Amino acid sequence: MFIITNRRVNAGKTTVKTAFGDKPAEGPNELRLAEASRVNGKWHINVFPDRVNAAGQAVSAKKAQDQDSMFASEYVAKQLVSKLKTYTPSRHLMLYVHGFNNDLASVLDRAEQLEQNYNLEVVIFSWPANGGGVQGVLSYKSDKRDALASVGALNRVLERLQSIVQQLHADYVEQLEQTTEAKFGDDAEKWDRYFTAAAAARCPFTINLMLHSMGNYLYKHLLSSSVYAGDQLIFDNIVMVAADANNAGHADWVDNIQCRNRLYITLNEHDSALRASRMKMGEKQRARLGHYLRCLESKTATYINFTGQAHVGTSHAYFEGKPLENSQVRSFFQLAFNGQTAEDSLTFDAARNLYYF
Repeated sequence: MFIITNRRVNAGKTTVKTAFGDKPAEGPNELRLAEASRVNGKWHINVFPDRVNAAGQAVSAKKAQDQDSMFASEYVAKQLVSKLKTYTPSRHLMLYVHGFNNDLASVLDRAEQLEQNYNLEVVIFSWPANGGGVQGVLSYKSDKRDALASVGALNRVLERLQSIVQQLHADYVEQLEQTTEAKFGDDAEKWDRYFTAAAAARCPFTINLMLHSMGNYLYKHLLSSSVYAGDQLIFDNIVMVAADANNAGHADWVDNIQCRNRLYITLNEHDSALRASRMKMGEKQRARLGHYLRCLESKTATYINFTGQAHVGTSHAYFEGKPLENSQVRSFFQLAFNGQTAEDSLTFDAARNLYYF
């Protein structure tokens, strides 16, 4: 499992606690890549240097221009694409942005469960959401500051992901266009049908984004920032789960989000973590987007109400654990996380602009 992070890292260290720091890197937009694997039941971490060879090993400065030398991000991209093409049935790729007060070991455990529950390949973007070593209100405020400091880093992740996808497909698309032109010439309908089918066969997986809890607050501020270009069409589905962001005015930034298929916002009115989040800041903290069933005014989002569903209860993470004993809940996330349309079997409440089970 691959990790992208703007945390401070300690190259050469191999445990979660020693390899990753609790604070942002000295330049909070600085990104590092690492690979996590299970060894005797524990997480083993390999932090990549900036440049590696085809085997993922460090490249010396003298050999940085060698043919098999590449940036770590290019190496990770090639490894992911190679893995995704080997799965039968196919697996889809998900970028997971975690929430408030999550230590990295817990994030890795959750990402592993996501992979197992939904047959996914998960890449983690981990920002330093550890509460600054304090608890309660101060912890929450500390993580909000770290989320704001991580906006530029997340933007770099999305920009790099977009450029890698484009790079991987550029040569093939050029070749495919020439082949299609030779076959069909000016027959636009046949040209489009052949090209689309051939491109899908080449890349049989979707790329999706899951934002959990305060990860949505981070994404909100990216969308509102001056560094965000706003034109990245990277993801098939974007799933905003239990969003710890203001409900008030959310349509102003949510409607700037672009994706190929669906933007889902999940709601649970009884979400205990979002209730606690609101109380931490007293009256200054407005109703949270992920637990408020009113003012659902986005023109692009599809709102899904989980309130009152069997086994969901007060859960803040109803994509895992006991809520998955509810087959409808599991089915929704199975479809949504895999880039498909997930609301077709649900009932639409036009008065409230939401779907329910």
